[in-house]
Amino acid sequence: MMTTVEYKSKEEYPSVLDAKHIQAILGIGERQTYELLNSDQFHTVRVGRMIKVSKEVFLRWLEG
Repeated sequence: MMTTVEYKSKEEYPSVLDAKHIQAILGIGERQTYELLNSDQFHTVRVGRMIKVSKEVFLRWLEG
């Protein structure tokens, strides 16, 4: 059973984010999260069925 860890600042997130991190940061649902991760708006890496994104890449996209 996985526990949910709440982060208070972007510096506390791991250097590689997964869908649950993206969902928590943006406050969006699971479907919207996967639509975003599959949209090619930023570089992602697939590891098996998981989708990973560099925190640096994601935050650069988020901050515009």
